[in-house]
Amino acid sequence: MQKLPVSRLPELFARIDGMKSLYLPVSAGGRLQFGRWTTGTAYDPSRMNTVKSAKDFFFPQSEDLVFFRSKGKELSITEAKDPAEPFVLFGVRACDAKGLEALDRVFLSDPVDTFYAARRENGVVVTMACAEPEETCFCGAFGVDAAEPGGDVAAWLAQDTLYWQSRTDKGDALTAALEDILEDADQRDQGAFAAHKAAIKAILDDLPLNGLSLEGFGGDALEALFGSDKWPALSQACIGCGTCTFVCPTCQCYDIQDFDTGRGVKRFRCWDSCMYSDFTLMAHGNPRTSQVERFRQRFMHKLVYFPANNEGMYGCVGCGRCVAKCPAFMNIVKVIRTLGVNAHAR
Repeated sequence: MQKLPVSRLPELFARIDGMKSLYLPVSAGGRLQFGRWTTGTAYDPSRMNTVKSAKDFFFPQSEDLVFFRSKGKELSITEAKDPAEPFVLFGVRACDAKGLEALDRVFLSDPVDTFYAARRENGVVVTMACAEPEETCFCGAFGVDAAEPGGDVAAWLAQDTLYWQSRTDKGDALTAALEDILEDADQRDQGAFAAHKAAIKAILDDLPLNGLSLEGFGGDALEALFGSDKWPALSQACIGCGTCTFVCPTCQCYDIQDFDTGRGVKRFRCWDSCMYSDFTLMAHGNPRTSQVERFRQRFMHKLVYFPANNEGMYGCVGCGRCVAKCPAFMNIVKVIRTLGVNAHAR
């Protein structure tokens, strides 16, 4: 494990950005978003809950796929290959790093999504342990440890010291390139490091949603949950706005459309939402014609279908964004507490 004085963070950022484009959480208009680092960019480690997740850097909200151009009877087809510049994403939360693992199972399975794969190959994820998690967080319910984040490199900010620990080959390469900046941690640091992680765990244990139980969910719960008579009441408040899907770090649905630019046809894909009435609309119509069916589909996918097809891994990481952003105050926590075996878990 290495360490660095917090006072030298600007130096660390400058060194990283000199090798690869660096992105980290920055404040814009009072909201926290991942943005490009430049000299003088203020990084506030106490604020980590970005409005949208790190997903955008690997699965953009909109991206071109292919261009079609015709001249007479000749047709040319050009793939809109993204060069996928090398970049480092610094300050990713443990839940968002876990969300990337869920996306990997979708986009890196055969047939591999080459656009996503290129970005994953070129991106280095540096996570940051959550020293000040939000009250809407419930990552622990899904096996995410905010004090032990994943990623290519895991980092912790304890008082005036940044602790740095490589986790993958890409992390090793980045660490080696920073060897003249990073120092080896000593025995005294180990004590401070352990105390910092213990403090984080104490905060997590005291969160309002700590102890949320997933009993009654998972891949074997299809028959018990799909026909539940509680879905109509649960979905009644939902307005189908799709906010929950757009802030979610694991949602992966997209639509593909063609657009005539006047100089040819551009085929692109953009995020879509299972909460929309035209989602999966086909020539014969829509297989889910009511809001209750669309509502049920979203949460059944997160809590039943996804774990059934991914060795028990859920399609939620407990980041709390849907809890914080839903305008109707309807979210996955209410679904779990209403339908779960332990319906009154604190």
